[in-house]
Amino acid sequence: MDGSFYRLDSKYHGGKLMRGIIFDLDGVIISTDKLHYKAWKKIADKLNIAFDETINNRLRGVSRMDSLEIILEGYQGPALSKMEKEKLADEKNTFYVELLGTLHPNQMDPQVPDTLQYLRKKGLKLAIGSSSKNTKYILHQLEIENLFDAVSDGTNISKSKPDPEVFIKAATFLNLPPEECIVVEDAVAGLAALKALKVIFLKFLKKTGSFVTLGTGKYCEIYFS
Repeated sequence: MDGSFYRLDSKYHGGKLMRGIIFDLDGVIISTDKLHYKAWKKIADKLNIAFDETINNRLRGVSRMDSLEIILEGYQGPALSKMEKEKLADEKNTFYVELLGTLHPNQMDPQVPDTLQYLRKKGLKLAIGSSSKNTKYILHQLEIENLFDAVSDGTNISKSKPDPEVFIKAATFLNLPPEECIVVEDAVAGLAALKALKVIFLKFLKKTGSFVTLGTGKYCEIYFS
């Protein structure tokens, strides 16, 4: 992110007030891709499955069990029962949570908390919309849990992205209709969920640290130029 994030007008064409912003977690607030990669690589190696960054990128924004199914596309061993799959997913998560214990606020872009505090001062309600069941722990490790008014994550949804349920619930937890919320998202699954929901959303571009509007046909006056 850069200082241009702070230029904000909270209305889009038609005069509808934008009252809430819902942030994806991984890749927007903090990147834990490397930690996920290490944890899933351990499971893949155990099953003699080829696993690389390309496959890992397909897992972004996807639930744990759905991620395991993607990895198992390369599995050539005996059929696995539902119980065995759940055990593998739990094993991955145990190792991942251990790695999350190394997270520290200084690993986050310093402008992230600054920006969140600025948006709160502007009167906007902020929420997290993430498929991760470890969301609250990650926010705690980063010491920013008090900057969000609501958290919608893998512990309160039945369908992961690309289903828009996590964003709909985030808006509900903010006591706002989805059309009065903007979502900041960077993963393919999350963007697909937002297209299904047909709300205004911003895609975070890692390479430039900027945001662009996508997908709804609405003219958005919220800009970061």
